[in-house]
Amino acid sequence: MTSDPSPNSELPSSRWFDPDSLRGFGHRSRLKGMGYDDQDFRGKPVIAILNTWSDLNTCHSHFPERVKEVKRGIWQMGGFPVEIPVMSLGEMMMKPTTMLYRNLLAMETEEVLRCHPIDAAVLMGGCDKTVPAMIMGAISANRPAIFLPAGPMLKARWKDQTLGSGSDAWKYWDERRAGNLCDESWGEIENCIARSAGTCMTMGTASTMAAIAESMGMTLPGASSVPAVISEHSRLAVATGRRAVEMANENLRPSNILTEASFDNAIVTSMAIGGSTNAIVHIIAMARRAGIPLTLERFDELSKTTPVLANVRPAGKFLMEDFFDAGGLRALLQQLGAHIDRSCRTVNGLSIGENISGAEVIDADIIRSLDNPLSESGGTFVLQGNLAPSGCVVKPTAASPRLLNHTGPAVVFDNYGDLKAKLNDPDAGITADSVLILRNAGPQGGPGFPEWGMLPIPDHLLKQGVRDLVRISDARMSGTSYGTCILHVAPEAAVGGPLALVQNGDLIELNVEQRSLNLLVDDEELAKRRAAWTPPPARYQRGYGAMFLKHVTQADAGCDFDFLHHGADTPDPDIY
Repeated sequence: MTSDPSPNSELPSSRWFDPDSLRGFGHRSRLKGMGYDDQDFRGKPVIAILNTWSDLNTCHSHFPERVKEVKRGIWQMGGFPVEIPVMSLGEMMMKPTTMLYRNLLAMETEEVLRCHPIDAAVLMGGCDKTVPAMIMGAISANRPAIFLPAGPMLKARWKDQTLGSGSDAWKYWDERRAGNLCDESWGEIENCIARSAGTCMTMGTASTMAAIAESMGMTLPGASSVPAVISEHSRLAVATGRRAVEMANENLRPSNILTEASFDNAIVTSMAIGGSTNAIVHIIAMARRAGIPLTLERFDELSKTTPVLANVRPAGKFLMEDFFDAGGLRALLQQLGAHIDRSCRTVNGLSIGENISGAEVIDADIIRSLDNPLSESGGTFVLQGNLAPSGCVVKPTAASPRLLNHTGPAVVFDNYGDLKAKLNDPDAGITADSVLILRNAGPQGGPGFPEWGMLPIPDHLLKQGVRDLVRISDARMSGTSYGTCILHVAPEAAVGGPLALVQNGDLIELNVEQRSLNLLVDDEELAKRRAAWTPPPARYQRGYGAMFLKHVTQADAGCDFDFLHHGADTPDPDIY
C-alpha cells in the first residue's frame, strides 16, 4: 500500500483515508478510480462544495463557473475539493412553494456533511430558502462551514425606467390589469426585467438573507452585496475556497461563531436594511438550531430601536447594485455604530468589528446615517391581538401610511382558490375600506406557508386608482412585495387560530404604531363560532408532505421540524 505522504490524523476525513484496512483501501481506491493520486487527497483537508445549482434556478445559473473558482482557491491552500450537488430551491419554478422544501434541504445539508469524509464545507446558495436551509443544516452538523452568496443580478431598464425584479413585476401587472399597459409593453418588460444571473436585485428575501448570513459571521466580509456576474464575485469565490481550507485546519465550527449576540446582529441588520418579512421565520429557525430560544418579542424590541438606513427597494428607491457601489453591507454596519455587537466572531477568524473597520459610505442617500434614516424604527413590526395571539408581522416602510391605523369590514377568502374565484366578483362588495382576509395559507393550510400574502387588488379598484388595501393572512409574501400586508398570523387558521373564525363584515382594527391587530367580535360570539368550526382535511397523506404536516412548527417558532431543533448531539458514523 502506498504510504500516506502527509498524515493529518486531526482531520475527520483521516478516519476514511488513513487506516491500513480493507475499508480504507476501498475509500482510497475509489478516488484513484476517478483519476486522483495520493498527493491529491492524502492528509489534506477535504472541502465539500455543496452546490444548489440547477437548470431551473435562475439565481444560481452562474454557479458552474463559481464552482471552478472555489476549487481553485481550495487547491491553492492545499485542500482537496469535492463538489456535492444538493437540492436546488429555485423560487420562481417550484410549487406550491420553496418553503415546503427548506427543511428538506436543511436535512440534506446536515446529513451530507455528517456521512461523508468532509473536513469543511463551502455552502453555495442565494435564492431565498437556500440560505437559511444550508446554514440550518451546517449548524446542526457543526462542521466548519462558510457561505458563498449567489449575489444579486444587475439592475435592468425598460425605456427610461429602472426595473427591480419582483417589485416592478407586481407594479406593472397592476397597471396592465387597470388597462394602463398594452400587451407589447408587457412583453418588453418580461424580456428585460431579469437582466442577468443572480438573485432579485431588490432587498427581497435573497439579499436580506445574504446580509443576515454576513452579519451573523458566516461569510467573508462584504460578500453579501457583491453582484453575481462581476469580477469581484469570481474573486470572492476563490477567496471563500481558500478560507474554507484554513477553517478546516483551525476546526472553526458554527458553534464557535454563532451566539445570542450574533443573532441580535442578524435582527438589527434585517431591520436596518428594510429587509424581507421572511427573515423573521428564518432567523428564528437558525437560532433554535443553535440552541438559542429566540422569540418574536426580541424582534420587536430591536425593531423599536433600529433605524432603516438602506434606501433600497421595496422600502426605498435604489437597487442592490447601487447599494454595492455605495459601500455595501460593511458600510451600513459601520453606520449602525453601537447597534451592532462588534465583538462577535466570524468565519475569517476576526470579529465583525474588525471586518467593518474603515468601511466607507460612498453615497449617503443610498446608505443613510443614523441622523438621516429612511425610517426611525425598524423595517418590520411585530403585531399582536386577539386575531394573532402568537403574533404576526408587517413591513410599515412598504405600506401606505393612510392604512397603518385602519378599521374596516372583513372580506374573507377560505383559500387561494377561493380568492382567485371571487376577487373580482361584484357581489364580494370589496371597497377601498375593506380588509381582505386570506386563511388556510400557513404552514399547515397552504400547505408549506406559500407567498400568497400580497393579495391582489380587485380590478375595479385598480381602475379607480386604488393601489393598496389592508390585507391579512396566515401566509408569507415575497420579499420583493409591498403594501399594507399583515402576514404570518399565528396560530394559523388550519390549526384553529382565530383567523378561522372571521366572517364577512366583521370589523378588523389595525393599529401598526400600537403593534395591535384585533377582531371586533365579542367573546361569546367567537365561542359559538369555534364550537361550529371543523379543521380542513390534511392535503398530504404520504411521503415528505405528510412528514412536513406532522412535524412543522408554526410561524412564530420558525416553521422548522420539531425533531430538528437543537438537542443531543447526533453521533458521527461508525467506520469499520
